[in-house]
Amino acid sequence: MTDAELQSLTEQISLKYFHLPFRHRAVFNKRLRTTGGRYHLNDHHIDINPLMLTEFDEDNLKRVILHELCHYHLHLAGKGYQHRDHDFKRLLKMVGGSRYAPATSKAHLKRQYRYLYRCKQCGVLLPRMRRFNTSRYHCARCGGRFSLEKEIKPKK
Repeated sequence: MTDAELQSLTEQISLKYFHLPFRHRAVFNKRLRTTGGRYHLNDHHIDINPLMLTEFDEDNLKRVILHELCHYHLHLAGKGYQHRDHDFKRLLKMVGGSRYAPATSKAHLKRQYRYLYRCKQCGVLLPRMRRFNTSRYHCARCGGRFSLEKEIKPKK
């Protein structure tokens, strides 16, 4: 699918589900990794992750476009367009858009240092992103103390 076909599909979906025209640009953006699409507040164009089409079916792409069009139409109408807003949740449910995009093969996150702690009493493992003072905290399960088991370096 080309950018022109995506533009046409977005305009059709907008008219069919929202009964309002889509007057801006919809393009594929291959730099998107962890998200299905993005609506830009400043110039109102929509970026779509091309992996939503190549790794999944066209129905999934349609649900992602519906999600971004909910942001688009609510923002232009001056209503709550953010994920946490009631207007957004209600409209998204009404048109049948996806709340979350599925994870793609490129959606790997760079991790910071991770630490693995073990309770000295019951042996439960506790992975953490940050170090903590082992003499200050105790195990919630048994009340025992923790020891630093190992430090996991991030993969670059």
